[in-house]
Amino acid sequence: MGCGAVVGGRSIEGIDLTKEAVIQGTVTRGGEPVGSAYVRLLDATGEFTAEVPTDDAGQFRFFAGEGRWTLRTLAPKADPRDDAVTAQRGSVAEVDVLI
Repeated sequence: MGCGAVVGGRSIEGIDLTKEAVIQGTVTRGGEPVGSAYVRLLDATGEFTAEVPTDDAGQFRFFAGEGRWTLRTLAPKADPRDDAVTAQRGSVAEVDVLI
C-alpha cells in the first residue's frame, strides 16, 4: 500500500476522487484546533507509513491506499491517540480527533 501525504485542509478541489483514497481531518483540544500535532498513518500491521503535521487550523490529509489504517496522533501535553479509519478510492474519510 503506497501513500503520499501532504499537509491538508478540508477542500478537495482539484483532487480526482476516482483515483484517490483520501483520509483527512482535524485535531482539536477543548474545541480549539491544535496546530502543533503530528498525525501518523499506520498500516493494518501497525507499520509506520507516513506522518504529517497539522496546519494552524489543526487539519491534516493523507492520500492512502484502500483498506484499514490507524491514525496515531501525537500532540504536546496529550497522550498518543489511535483512531481506526477505512480508506476507499472515490471517497473522503473524515476523522475528527479530540485530544
